[in-house]
Amino acid sequence: MTLTCPAPAKLNLFLHVVGRREDGYHLLQTLFRFIDFGDMLRFTLREDGAVRRTSEIEGVPPEQDLCVRAAHLLQRECSCKLGADIALEKRIPMGGGLGGGSSDAATTLLALNRLWNLGLTRERLMQLGLLLGADVPVFVFGENAFAEGVGERLQAYLLPDAWYVVLFPPAHVATAQIFARPELTRNTISLKIRALSLQDTRNDLQPVVCGLYPEVARHLGWLGKFAQARMTGSGACVFAEFSGEEQARAVLEQLPPDMRGIV
Repeated sequence: MTLTCPAPAKLNLFLHVVGRREDGYHLLQTLFRFIDFGDMLRFTLREDGAVRRTSEIEGVPPEQDLCVRAAHLLQRECSCKLGADIALEKRIPMGGGLGGGSSDAATTLLALNRLWNLGLTRERLMQLGLLLGADVPVFVFGENAFAEGVGERLQAYLLPDAWYVVLFPPAHVATAQIFARPELTRNTISLKIRALSLQDTRNDLQPVVCGLYPEVARHLGWLGKFAQARMTGSGACVFAEFSGEEQARAVLEQLPPDMRGIV
């Protein structure tokens, strides 16, 4: 039996750092939006209990791959004797702030829960996902969401349809490095979801990343000529919202030859 499942990318429409826990983890508020772009995964049932990644991913050995780790986590949780071959068609750039690894892990949890007939609830899968990374639960949740805490406290948030231009600066941002920088704003005032206005928001990580990665600043500057441009997550990808497909594609057609992007 084989399952083929998408793993969508996300945008952080804003990202505020509102505090820090005693264990060093930063407290965040963010608005996650899923977009029609992502990776594709194929899971094939194995009876021998082995978990094999059949696709080569540069710089990511199988034992460090979040998909493989998610599969092993499920096996331990349920004492499952089944295994799977996992084929990954990678489109989301790594280190880009689009949540590629987290989305792949969440898709693995959801798909293998079904393929192995484990019967775990979505809530339990979200709890397991948090063990793999702070962004994994929202991908298991599967809806646009307002998130708090380290990203695990989620409330569904209804957003109107929109078109985005997303650019891929040639930089791999180290998230831990950004959160460790002394100049990072860590005391943004918390927002209430019912009073949320995107006009009053920003990405607190963006100034720090732009100072360390000039390519991110350059891409933001170019896209910002057409609409309000913002970085997603800890970067490096940047995006801007447009009122329609025609407008967004017209902007993308003007992209300089040394830049990459999608609508």
